[in-house]
Amino acid sequence: MTAVFDTLSIALAETSDPPLLPLPADVAALLADVGAPPRLVAHLRAVHDVAAQLLEWLGRHCPGLTVDRAAVLFGAATHDIGKVLHTGELSGPGARHEEAGRELLLARGVPPELARFAGGHASWDGPGVGVEDLLVSLADKVWKNKRVADLEDLVVAELSRASARPAWQEFLALDEFLTAVGDHADRRLAWQATHPLTPVLRG
Repeated sequence: MTAVFDTLSIALAETSDPPLLPLPADVAALLADVGAPPRLVAHLRAVHDVAAQLLEWLGRHCPGLTVDRAAVLFGAATHDIGKVLHTGELSGPGARHEEAGRELLLARGVPPELARFAGGHASWDGPGVGVEDLLVSLADKVWKNKRVADLEDLVVAELSRASARPAWQEFLALDEFLTAVGDHADRRLAWQATHPLTPVLRG
């Protein structure tokens, strides 16, 4: 077994505890090609799964909100790809992976409108931030049950505009959903932790 096979297995194989959607095949191939560490692949899969849950909930709760679903899923699946180049940030703080990830994706032919998530997922209050950016950032927080009030307030504002319902009502609905997602954070964290920080080469 090789490290590439491990990458594809982590990205695509069926999981039961927790049950996680597979990463898109093109993203899995990209992660294998750049030698993404197992822990990173596992993290991206967990965040991608939460992003998919968020999109499904939005479709039911606020169908009037226009969202580029494919962009959100790609962004969630690749947001930390720059940690391939800054592996110390897999287990510690640091922001060098953000711009590095954007540049890596651009160099691989990914359009700027999709590569942007890697560079901007940690900031959500700047100019040009759209609802897709907010959702990728939100998935990257709530997968581990981290709640960020100013980020959630921005999502609530988008929901309120699209639904014409009062912000307090949208806040309660979003809070209920995020609480339910957060209830499974320990399982996602435990699954991620079973994957090593560096590739394990096997003959």
